[in-house]
Amino acid sequence: MIRAICATVVACGAISLPAGAAPLDVKIGYLGRADRTETISLVEMPPGNDGIAGAQLAIDDNNTTGKFLNQSFSVEDVRLKDQDDPAAATMQLADRGISLFLSDLRADMLLKASDAGRARGLIFFNAGAIDDRLRQQDCRANVIHTAPSRAMLADGLAQYLVWKHWTRWLLVVGSHAPDKLYADALRRSATRFGAKIVQERVFEDTGGARRTDSGLVQIQSQIPLFTQSAPDYDVLVAADESQVFADYLPYRTRDPRPVAGSAGLEPTSWDAALDQWGAIQLQDRFERKFSRRMTPLDMQAWTAVRMIGEAVGRIGTADPERILDYMKGPDFSIAAFKGRKLTVRDWDLQLRQPILLADGRTVVSVSPQEGFLHQFSELDTLGIDRPETKCQLK
Repeated sequence: MIRAICATVVACGAISLPAGAAPLDVKIGYLGRADRTETISLVEMPPGNDGIAGAQLAIDDNNTTGKFLNQSFSVEDVRLKDQDDPAAATMQLADRGISLFLSDLRADMLLKASDAGRARGLIFFNAGAIDDRLRQQDCRANVIHTAPSRAMLADGLAQYLVWKHWTRWLLVVGSHAPDKLYADALRRSATRFGAKIVQERVFEDTGGARRTDSGLVQIQSQIPLFTQSAPDYDVLVAADESQVFADYLPYRTRDPRPVAGSAGLEPTSWDAALDQWGAIQLQDRFERKFSRRMTPLDMQAWTAVRMIGEAVGRIGTADPERILDYMKGPDFSIAAFKGRKLTVRDWDLQLRQPILLADGRTVVSVSPQEGFLHQFSELDTLGIDRPETKCQLK
């Protein structure tokens, strides 16, 4: 029990209570999506509390530490539909004294919220949007990213495939905009690490239900036809963020080949099968509290709230500007059960983090892979590095 408590405290015995410390109430706003993309697999349908559950567990962890420092933490959950105004929702929370926000909004909605909050000094933690443009041309000086970018996910996958010498890829791309963005990231990763895309194919979404009673027979015939007559390839890499076809690819391709990307071997920030580096302790606490397994979005939200707790505990204030300055500085790091301390890139405010490669049952590997070196941090081999960034924080 003592060991479990220590894992959740900022650092056991590392922080002492200042004499006569005034009570500090840290309120956090959570801007979540009311609508979710339907998945192909019934077992992968996101739970209604996806993301906010991770934030609530981190609130418990922060309050475990906070009671020694006369600090308390709370989170207020607001759900927005696509047609709702994120700027108005942000201002309503700000009027109630909230200046620290978690976001699981689409990129365009996050930008509206963060731009609206800039004049009032509001800070946002992007726990959901993986768009590279949020770390590039549309980066913001008041948005820290705990969600990995598409580039980081693609680089994590590409490193492993290259390490395995699976360098000839058949790239299958969905017909929706997010699929094409993921494909762009995969092309960049292939070029960066020396893989070759031998052919690209587009899987058109013609509409209809993702799941039908007679669908398996049709799919079993359709996928081999779609993948036949391809040039010789080592692995089929799918870009299907829209959840239209990728989960139908494993075991149904014309040639016996592994599948990676949006199905098969998937890059992710977190997986319920991770049991290294003390992760089983976090997984168990989460399952006891919520009676389900922890998702990547849960972990990204948990990490954001723990970052806030770590910063407030260290600097003794909830002032958003001071929190942001501390997190960008060399003294900040967060332990997140991934085998190393995570830090914030000062050029685009992206949290450095390993990328897990999971197959739905086990964690197959963790990137960065052995041999992929960097002059500053091996974690900077994942995603957009300083010399290539287009980000000008504003």
